[in-house]
Amino acid sequence: MPVPGAKEKIKTSVMEWKEITSQQHRFGGIEFNLGNREIGHVHGNYLVDIPFTKKVRDEILLEGLANHHHILTKSGWVSKYLNEPDDVDIAIQLLRRSYEIALIQKNKRIVKN
Repeated sequence: MPVPGAKEKIKTSVMEWKEITSQQHRFGGIEFNLGNREIGHVHGNYLVDIPFTKKVRDEILLEGLANHHHILTKSGWVSKYLNEPDDVDIAIQLLRRSYEIALIQKNKRIVKN
C-alpha cells in the first residue's frame, strides 16, 4: 500500500542536495538528475527506481534494501517499493548513494579535463 506523502518527502529531501535538478520522468513520476545523469526517479507514493552498477546493485540486494528493478531485472537498476514509512527513508538513503557515486564520477571527469 502506498505511503501517503512519500513522493513529496523524497522530493524535498533530494532537492536539498547540491546540483540536483528534477523533471518529469518519461514513464511518469519525478526524475532527479545530477547534470545529465539520472540518480533515480519516484513513481507516486509507491515506487522508487534507482540506477547502480551491477556490483552495487548486488550489495543492495544482499542487504535487503531493495529489489531487482521491476522491469529491467538483469540491469543494475533497483526498485524500492514504498509500503511503510521506513521504506521512504531507505529510498532516500539509496538515492543519496546513487547521488554520491554520480558526484564522484563527475568530479573525476572534471579532474581529467
